[in-house]
Amino acid sequence: MTAATADPLAAVVRPAGRRPGLLARVPTGWVRGAIGMVSVVALWELLARTVMADSRSLPPPTAILDGMRTDGWSFYWPNISTTLREAIGGYLWGNLLAVAVAIVFLLVPIVEKPLLRLAVASYCLPVIAIGPVLQILFQGDTPKVIIAALAVFFTTLIAMLLGLTSADVTSLDLVHAYGGGSWKKLTKVRLRASLPSLFAGLRIAAPAAVLGAIIGEYMGGESGLGIAMIASQQAFKVERTWGIALAATAVAGIGYALTALVGRWATPWAPRNPR
Repeated sequence: MTAATADPLAAVVRPAGRRPGLLARVPTGWVRGAIGMVSVVALWELLARTVMADSRSLPPPTAILDGMRTDGWSFYWPNISTTLREAIGGYLWGNLLAVAVAIVFLLVPIVEKPLLRLAVASYCLPVIAIGPVLQILFQGDTPKVIIAALAVFFTTLIAMLLGLTSADVTSLDLVHAYGGGSWKKLTKVRLRASLPSLFAGLRIAAPAAVLGAIIGEYMGGESGLGIAMIASQQAFKVERTWGIALAATAVAGIGYALTALVGRWATPWAPRNPR
């Protein structure tokens, strides 16, 4: 009999005093994502300086970063803050309305089909068509906030509906056995069960709100990432255009990450992917 078979616990129990290395504690998905991102940036730099060297449409990442450094915080922050204000407003209003409508669907089933058709119609509305109308009807940031709200409404609505209807049947039967009605089932069981699905929708809604705000700025405005991008395109400032796009991507990514962190804190019981 070998030492491994004589002590089966030796294969799974680490010696006292030894801890896993840093790389062992980092999720492999993050490592793969970082490697993939670095590879894409390196390939981008190589192609921009060789095959695409004569093209002005694809500047190398180093040139884009140098242009962002030259433009500085004084250029980017006013535009980012404007787009953030519009995106946050649309994110809050769109998600609150989606959660409220989902709860109404659950408590009043008779209105689900007609209202769901309206929700689908709102999702299918072309922004290029309703944007000018909103600019005529409203002033200031309101048109951008509405477009950002429309960008997140349907996603959160479906996520909330899925979460509300995925509640444990045994728990619902227990509430019913103690005399609880639809409202008690909602407050005691369904809302808690809906949180993992809801936060999954909110994660997707965060970048969508930023995109909706930028698209709204394309219809008109005084400042914002969308306005700055239009101005840089018209002035043929390619590096600045790419820099604004990277700034918008960073804002959307931060929104996604913050929502994911809040979701992990608010739903510690939800299953996680360890990889």
